[in-house]
Amino acid sequence: MPDHDTAHRSGLIHGVLAYLLWGLLPVYFLLLAPAGAVEVVAWRILFSLVFCAIALTATHGWRTLGAARRSPRLVFTMGAAGLLIFINWTVYIFATLSGHVVEAALGYFINPVVTVFLGVIVLRERLRVLQWVAVGISIVAIGVLTFAYGRFPWIALTLAFSFGLYGLVKNRVGRSIGALSGLALETAWLSPVAAVELIVLGVSGASGGVTFAAHGAGHALLLMAAGVVTAVPLLLYAAAARRLPLVDLGLIQYLTPILQFLVGVVLLHERMQPERWVGFALVWAALLLLVADLIATTRRPGARRVTRP
Repeated sequence: MPDHDTAHRSGLIHGVLAYLLWGLLPVYFLLLAPAGAVEVVAWRILFSLVFCAIALTATHGWRTLGAARRSPRLVFTMGAAGLLIFINWTVYIFATLSGHVVEAALGYFINPVVTVFLGVIVLRERLRVLQWVAVGISIVAIGVLTFAYGRFPWIALTLAFSFGLYGLVKNRVGRSIGALSGLALETAWLSPVAAVELIVLGVSGASGGVTFAAHGAGHALLLMAAGVVTAVPLLLYAAAARRLPLVDLGLIQYLTPILQFLVGVVLLHERMQPERWVGFALVWAALLLLVADLIATTRRPGARRVTRP
């Protein structure tokens, strides 16, 4: 049907754009030097809230947000989501600015396996054989990478688990709140924390202090753009999720860590010893098993394969 094909094509375009933008984030964050990770996260929160306010006004979305705010359970759930994404953003930006882009990419390669693991632990879901094998291979990979890095890969695992838990919280919310209203609530919860961080940085001068007004208009504009850089991929992703089957969305999500990995290795010349290649190869093998399982399950007779209008 033409309508179905048009929706699918539109979903693919939105999804690819979202994951491409997320994959190129390390390059953007490196342009924010000399701002440190704490300052970048703080401005990212505040300007994301500003962007959400403008977008809600333009789309007449304040009524929807007001309805969501009347549910204490929903508001506090979004607060929990905000805390998790705060942890994720802070660690990710720290990794980017400290030369650990490849390890950050590893975190997002591991994330699908963590999501499966959380399904077993939290939701009591039963794993299929290929999923168990993928989880087992990932555990071995973490051991290999711990040996390769000479330390526990805490950056990768923190990113994987914080984003996995964030996805779990958002999943529990379901369709109770849209992407824009959800981001507005999350950043509203985090804005006081961001403001305190900037005050502390300004007073103490730690990590170079607050650089917003100290390095020219270009630097200030780049920091202000953090709101757009944060919100636009999220809104593109939301548009893709409404139009694409789960299997298609699941496959294109790997664009992000692939791009991050290439940025780290090719552009930033991060070292990849043989042991690291082995560890990454094991992670990629686990991902291939998950993708194969996802495709096989989705194509079974009676399997739910819905394209949302």
